[in-house]
Amino acid sequence: MQPARRVAYDIIRAVHESDAYANLLLPTAIERAGLSTADAGLATELTYGTLRREGTYDAVVSLAADRAVHDIDPAVLDALRLGVHQLLSTRVASHAAVNESVELAREFAGRGAAGFANAVLRRVSRDTPGDWMMRVGESARSDDERLGLMFAHPVWVVRALRRALAAEGRSGELDALLDADNVSPRVTMAALPGLAEIPVDARRTPFSPLGFRSDGGDPTRVVADSSGTIRVQDEGSQLAALALTRFSPIAPDERWLDLCAGPGGKTAVLAAEALASGARLEANEIVPARAGLVRKALAGVPLDVPVSEQDGRTRAAQAPASYDRILVDAPCTGLGALRRRPEARWRKSPSDVPELTELQRELLSAAVGALRPGGVVAYVTCSPHLAETSGVVADVRREWGDGLEELDARAAVSAVSRTDLGLLAQVDGSGRAQLWPHRHNTDAMSISLLRRTPAPAPG
Repeated sequence: MQPARRVAYDIIRAVHESDAYANLLLPTAIERAGLSTADAGLATELTYGTLRREGTYDAVVSLAADRAVHDIDPAVLDALRLGVHQLLSTRVASHAAVNESVELAREFAGRGAAGFANAVLRRVSRDTPGDWMMRVGESARSDDERLGLMFAHPVWVVRALRRALAAEGRSGELDALLDADNVSPRVTMAALPGLAEIPVDARRTPFSPLGFRSDGGDPTRVVADSSGTIRVQDEGSQLAALALTRFSPIAPDERWLDLCAGPGGKTAVLAAEALASGARLEANEIVPARAGLVRKALAGVPLDVPVSEQDGRTRAAQAPASYDRILVDAPCTGLGALRRRPEARWRKSPSDVPELTELQRELLSAAVGALRPGGVVAYVTCSPHLAETSGVVADVRREWGDGLEELDARAAVSAVSRTDLGLLAQVDGSGRAQLWPHRHNTDAMSISLLRRTPAPAPG
């Protein structure tokens, strides 16, 4: 068994058996297996590619096997998914893709399963990827289902993304967005302001003044060599943090709070900005393991940043009218980061949205209560879903009435960007800024800025 394929299969099985996260397990599995650089790259492509396009591959397996995928043993189904990915989306030789996937089915489910897997994969291998995509498209019962099958997105996600694009008058870009979600993102680094310089041989990112990309080298080694002053961070996350710190000049001794700080990437940017301006920063993260990541992220910044481990709603309520700037990077569906979290699209469902939006509303409203008059909260989600973005902001604005005003986040983000982002106004007239994978090569980050005015809190 080729070791890269075995690593990929083991991670895919862990994702489906234990709800594991591929991005957390894969680096350790590669290290334990002692894979070469080439094999590590292959294992990564096989793992992420198979998980990312799982819905499409399940449709292919169902057609080739003439049975529903839920009737196939899960261990065999994962071997088939891995084999189909190699046959339809890589340059791996067909015989290697078939034979090693069949061997996986034999090892985990026996000789009969191996025979079944062999028959299915050989049928897939007889036709071109284009032929299979045509058949998958023809099997759809609606246009949205066809898009979902062709671009490997659940139908509810397709519809949510279409509505989010329509909020900017860009619904015609849906195919481009779905396609961008299936492209592995390039590694983007951030040099913390005032603490690190962008390497002279690096390519600067087009928008964030902190961002750069390197054509070679291990990014984890770059981070380690910098003592934490250089980080791996999506350009959209960099812009979201800078929108809060740079939308207006920082007054002496301002007090800031990162209310939902884990895993700490934005917190590190805030800390560097606070250090340079004389502001004080506090952080909070309810999950202890993620709070530990926040502390680790802050290790490269010589600033005392206390990190509490409380429910953000409780944490904010304990400090009424206390902060000048608050970041609420709220828990969300993560629909804006599907390209870097390949299994996430298959784990969420529409039923998850109401519970999340209720939590988001409560966190944002609590943060508003913790602002001093004139203080500003940045409400950020790694999701463009309108219920999680403009819907939450509209609800909180209604709750606070004249006590809360929305600022122009598009202007704030554009002001910190090195080049024009081409941000369009929202149909609802809000000041929300929305970044997109297909337009900006960032996660689909939503950024809103809200200022507390000297009005009484809601009764």
